[in-house]
This record gives sequence, C-alpha cells and structure tokens, in this order.
Amino acid sequence: MKWLKRIIIALFSLALLGVGAIVAAYFYVLPELPDVATLKTIQLQTPLKIYSQDGKLISQYGEKRRIPVKLDEVPKPLLQAFLATEDARFYEHQGIDPVGIMRAFTVWVASGEKKQGASTITQQVARNFFLTRDKTIIRKIKEIFISFHIEELLTKDEILELYVNRIYLGQRAYGVGAAAQVYFGKDLHDLSLGEMAVIAGLPKAPSTLNPLSSPERALARRNVVLMRMREVGFINDSEYNLALAEPIKAAYHGAELDLYVPYVSEMARDYMVAKYGEEEAYTGGYSVYTTVSSDLQQKAELALRNNIYAYDERHGYRGAAEVLWSGDAPATDEILKLLRKTARVQDLEPAAVLSVQELQATVLRANGETITLPWQGIQWARKFISDTRQGGAPKAATEVLNAGERIWIRSSNDAWQLAQVPEVSSAIVSIDPHNGAIRALVGGYSFSQSQFNRATQAKRQLGSNIKPFIYAAAMERGYTLASLINNAPINKPDLSMGTAWRPKNSPDIYTGPTRLRVGLAQSVNVMAVRALRHAGLDNTIDLLTRFGFDRNDLYRNESLALGSPSVTPLQVVTAFSAFANGGYLVEPYYIDRVETANGQVIEKTKPTLACEQATPAPTEVAETGAEQSQGPTSVVEAMAAAAISGNATEALVSKTDVNQCGAEGVRYANRVISEQNAFLIAEALKSVIWGGGDFSKGTGWNGTAWRAARLLKRHDIAGKTGTTNESKDTWFSGFGPGLATTVWVGFDDHARELGKVAWSANGPKDQISGAEAGAKTAGPAWNEFMLMALKDVPEQPTIPPAGIVSARIDLNSGKLSRRTDHTSDFEFFAAGTVPTEYATGLEQNPTNPQETPAEDLFQ
Repeated sequence: MKWLKRIIIALFSLALLGVGAIVAAYFYVLPELPDVATLKTIQLQTPLKIYSQDGKLISQYGEKRRIPVKLDEVPKPLLQAFLATEDARFYEHQGIDPVGIMRAFTVWVASGEKKQGASTITQQVARNFFLTRDKTIIRKIKEIFISFHIEELLTKDEILELYVNRIYLGQRAYGVGAAAQVYFGKDLHDLSLGEMAVIAGLPKAPSTLNPLSSPERALARRNVVLMRMREVGFINDSEYNLALAEPIKAAYHGAELDLYVPYVSEMARDYMVAKYGEEEAYTGGYSVYTTVSSDLQQKAELALRNNIYAYDERHGYRGAAEVLWSGDAPATDEILKLLRKTARVQDLEPAAVLSVQELQATVLRANGETITLPWQGIQWARKFISDTRQGGAPKAATEVLNAGERIWIRSSNDAWQLAQVPEVSSAIVSIDPHNGAIRALVGGYSFSQSQFNRATQAKRQLGSNIKPFIYAAAMERGYTLASLINNAPINKPDLSMGTAWRPKNSPDIYTGPTRLRVGLAQSVNVMAVRALRHAGLDNTIDLLTRFGFDRNDLYRNESLALGSPSVTPLQVVTAFSAFANGGYLVEPYYIDRVETANGQVIEKTKPTLACEQATPAPTEVAETGAEQSQGPTSVVEAMAAAAISGNATEALVSKTDVNQCGAEGVRYANRVISEQNAFLIAEALKSVIWGGGDFSKGTGWNGTAWRAARLLKRHDIAGKTGTTNESKDTWFSGFGPGLATTVWVGFDDHARELGKVAWSANGPKDQISGAEAGAKTAGPAWNEFMLMALKDVPEQPTIPPAGIVSARIDLNSGKLSRRTDHTSDFEFFAAGTVPTEYATGLEQNPTNPQETPAEDLFQ
C-alpha cells in the first residue's frame, strides 16, 4: 500500500506538472497566438482574372492558382479520400486527436520509423493559415492551441471547407478546384475516383508525390489512399478494385481560358497593378470585365492573320527555317525530338520534309502524323529576293523544298500548306463610336514573339488617313463637297534652302479643278495641300487637337496635309469615330467593371456618350465623377484615367441605364465639329468605297477603296486609305453601323519599306500586284473584318441631320444644274452653303435650292 500511495502521488504530481506545463506553455505562447476570428472573414488568395464583355475568361495572372469552392460543391468521395488519409476521426475530436497520436506513437516505437502523421485537419488549417512549417516544439504547441480556438469558433464543415481550398497540392495549385484543373483539366464533379485519390494523396508531399514530377510515387500514394478509403468503409471492394486498375492520365493544364486575348489582357493587368500594386492585384481575387466582344475579337484576329499571311506570301518564300539532316534520314523518333524543340507560332507548326515529289511533298508533323503537302499549298512559294523583287513562279515542288528541311505549315481551307513566320507587323482596333468601348483589339501577329502593343503604343506616320480631317477644317472655312480645288502641280520654293517643295499625286496624274468629294475619295495629294491652305495651318492644327491628336506630334508645315504626323491606331480610330457619331470625341475604354472575389463591383466605367447634354446643375457635375474636359485630351490619357470613375459607389446607384443619353450620371463626349460637317465628311468617305458617276456614260470613277464595295456590297460603310512615302506605313480606317475600325500594316523597323510585288503566274485571280498601299495592304484586313462583323447587321439608310439640304449639281463645275442626266447628280450641303450659280449660265431658278430637304433623296 505504501508503494501504491507513492505511485499515485507521483502520478498525481506528474499530472499536476503536466497541467501546469500546459498552462505555462499556453501563457508563454499566448502573446504570439493569432486572432483566429479572422478565419471568419479570411479572403483566400486567388489570381487576377480577366474576362471579355460576354463573360469569357481571357487571361489569369498570379503565382498561386486557386479556384475557391463551397463544401457542397466538392464531391463526397473526394472529401472521404481526404478524411480517410489525413484525419479519419475529424468529426469526432476537438482539434487534436489523442487516439491518432497514440496510434502514430505506437507505430513509431514498434518500427522505429515515423510512418503515420498525427496532425489533424484542424491542425493543418492552423498551420497553413497562421504558422510556418518549421519542425519545432514551440510551433507544435502553438498549432495545438490555435486548433482548439478554431474548433470553438468554426463548425467542422467550415473548417473542412477552409482546408480543401487552402491546402497546397503542387504545381502552384492551391485547393482542390485548382488541382483538378492543373492535373486533369477537369472540374471537380468530372473527376473519377482514382483521380480524386491522386489529389487526396498530395498533401503529404505535394512536390514529390504529384503525377507530373513523380508518376510512380503518385501511383503508389494513390493506392494507399484507396486502401485507407476501403479500410474505413468509404468504398467497397468493387469500387476499390476498379479505381486501382485505373491508369493515371495526368498532364499539366494551364489556366482554362475560353479565349486568348493577350494584348487586351495585358492592358487590363497593367491597369490593375498600377492601381492596386502587384501583390494585391495578383492575389486579391479580382475579376476584370473588359469591353471586348469575344466574337468580334476572334474575327479581328482572323482578319489580321489572314492579311499578314497574304502580304508575306506574295512577297515570296524566304526558305526553310533550318536543315535537320542531309543524306539519309534519321529514325522517326529522332526527327520528332528535333521538331518538338520548336514551339508553335500562332497557327503555324513545325514540320520536317521527308520526301519531295514533282507536285507534292511528304512531311512529318511534330505530333508524329505524316501528311501530304499538295501543290496548291506550295505553288505560292516563289523565291523572296528583296521587299521589291521576287523570283519566278515555281513549276514543281522540287524547286521549293528538299528532304531534311524543317519548315512551317498551317491549315488553310481544310488543306495543309507551306508557310513561314511573317516579318511584317500589323494592328487592328475596333470601337463603338457612340461610347468609345473597345470591341476588338489586336496589337500584333503574335504576343509570344512580341508583347509590344502596336494598337496603343506604336506611333506611325498617318499618311492619307489625315485627309478627312484636313477637309473638315476646310469645310469649317466655307468649302463644300462640291467646291472645286485645283488638282495641279505645286511648286513651293524654299528661299532659305534654295530648294522647292513639290508634293506629287499617286499616281502622278493631274486633272485640273476637281470637286472636293472626288479629291477626298481619290486621295489627291495636291488638293489636300490646297485645302489646308484654305483652312489655314493654325486652324487645321487646332482642329486636329480637338480630334484627340497630340499637338506635339503635328508638324507646323504643309506636309501636315499628306500625313506627316505619327500617331497610334487607337488615336486614329477614335478620331474617325467622330465622323460616325455626329461630331463627338468619345474616350476609348477597355474596362467595363472590376469585381472583388465575392462579386462586389468596386469600379464601373462611366463612358462618354456621343450625344448633346443639357447644361448640368453643379450637383449633377459632381455625380459624374469627373468634370467635362475643356481642352483636348490625348487618347492615351483618356484610356488611363478618365474612363474609370473615381467614385465607384456613385457609379452603382444610377437609377437608369447609364449607356443612354439623358440618363442620370452620364458623362458626355465633347463636340469637336458640327453634326453637319461630320455628316458631309462621312458621305465623302462613302465615296472612297463606292466612287461616283456613271460608268456606262463615261463619267464613272472609283474611290481608292473600291475593293471594299465589291466585297461588302453595302452602302452604309465609309472609309479612308492611307499610305506614307515609300510605303513604310499603310492604313485603312472607317466605320459601319455601330463599329469604327482602323487597321495598320508596316514593319517594326521604321526604315523598312513594304515594297512592291510582281504579278505571279501561280497567284490567285484576284491577286495584288504593284506597290503596296493602304488599299492593298491594310484594306483587305478591314474588309474581311467588317464583312464578318456586320454580317447579321441590316444595312442602315442614310438619314441626314437637321441643317443638311440637297441640290442637283453639275458634276464638272460643282455649280447648280437643271439637267437630270449623267452630267448631274444630287449633292449634300450644309444649309446656307448651296451654290447660287448654274452651270448653264441661265438665270437663277427662283426656287431657293436650300429649301429642298435632303430627305427627299430617300423617299
């Protein structure tokens, strides 16, 4: 009894010491224990996601990939797999599991190895959220106490939900939602039992047990998980055996994008990082919804690529990318290894030439498939000599290809053809002219090759795209579409330099006095210079700045009329929008709204609308979030600052649709020219496409963009070609119902000319030849895009605004005419500018021509 008492006292003393030690340990670490109440409001670090206007994911940024899910969205077998492997008694213990600890201790004593862990899921949550993974006694003590607090604060399901969303599962995947995508490219509910077991086996060692880095270890670990699920009764023998026999088909899957729009995504990423900082932007779970239409974006990318390929191929074949072998061909496996070292470029893929016959070639794709390149896909490849010279059209495939060469191929019209990576660059941007929303933007051929955004960053010479603005300035000083401008050579001496400036037409033809409409439609250089002289250089520069061009880019000399300024495509399309919307300069924008991880809208763009505004009361001005600009604002500045309202809350409380004129809180675009002037220039730009006169009577004439008329076959489109000296920059800008679009084509090397091409015997019937120019080089991309974009849009009738009248004029003199034959036609005028003289010299008709309403033409 004495020894028994001593043992009891000793045990009691040890218990007291243990309790005391625990209490002491608790108070020792108490100052360092975190506030676990933050778990109630914790925001999981999730990547930045960028979406199109119609909700398609176009990009994702962030080091951690996470797809937060609710617990009821996780398949039950996946939860059971985690419980069976990590914490089978999770729903029974209070944060730590004494039974599990004793079991792990017993196994350790018996085997000498730590084969079983003792950390519960609650402890793992404590460690993942609040602690490091350092293996120290203090860290373990903190982990235990934090676990007790977590169990007091949260329900078991809440703890489990935090766990499945926070746990690191390898390959930058955090949480089960991301792991399912990364390893299997699936949503959670599409996973098989075997795949769930693979994921559930990862927490033990995510870097060494994942199926990508260690397939064998991943297989063994999966089988352990399945065995544990069977042991605890979560699955039966049949399910176990089926899952055990299932092969692991894992592969790395990047972010599951619905659409790849890299240039717009990068613009949105830049904005978010600049505003919120890199850490917050990449981990805050923000969703950015852009204004880009996924449908129009795909059409724009297709049109740009097709146009670049067409340009590149008509200038000739630059030869094989490299020679893989000469003489006897190596084994197929060796060839494939060589091919797989080269990544695809857009829709071009590398291939090896195995053999060449007279009118075809046999090539091996990087995926191991052997295909035939038909003659139709090879015959274009005459030799490239220079940008201005090409070799003769080949007559056999053996003149183009040799066995052993690595070439590029692409699929075109369901057939394979020889290709090459283009050297020429291009950009296309399309906006809604009524509010400035960017609907499509492509900043180059391949983002992987160059992240330089040519749509917003490349300043290139404008060329003849400037002429509509020159004529708009002249019309503000009294010119009309019927005004005669002398199409005659200009010889302006420079006394200080002893030289003369002699701008020339292209082609070098001069027709004498010519109507303004014709001069704009045919892009006559000397007429534009004389229109500039009429308007005045200072007045013209002032007008160009109203259209959003930077005054610092506008040279103060007469070369301005021929497009000497350098501007970005986005600036150009924004300026052209003013002709489409009645004379307003809208601010282009690409972000519609920004949402938090829980769907709260924290930013909402208030676009500038192309419509008249009533004089706002002071309170109304304050509600818009930004006062109306009183001076010219650059397009780039408008994109960076003015589009997003500074007061997100105010933006959300509008009681009406802010996209409609007259609604509460609307921001109005500045008027830059009169509605009448905008309409008249737009009408002249339609003549760029449709020409005029009567070809059957010998009076017909084409505008420079006649190809657009043939392809689109609609009269509600308007546009302007643009070509600079030596064809270093080519443009096509214009608009149709609801869309204004600009295309630029040129080389990134400003010194390189686009050159010219000779006619080819192997070329298509409608092949382009001669010097490259806006109509030939940029125009086809604009034509193809607008054809697709407006396919389902009904043709819109011409409805002149108030203050526009029509009168019949003589086509030669621009004066009034009483004749109704091919020598005359109706012309639009701003009220008060109709000619007063008749071409016949007869007495003026007593009927005032200004009283003839323009609408009569369309009734």
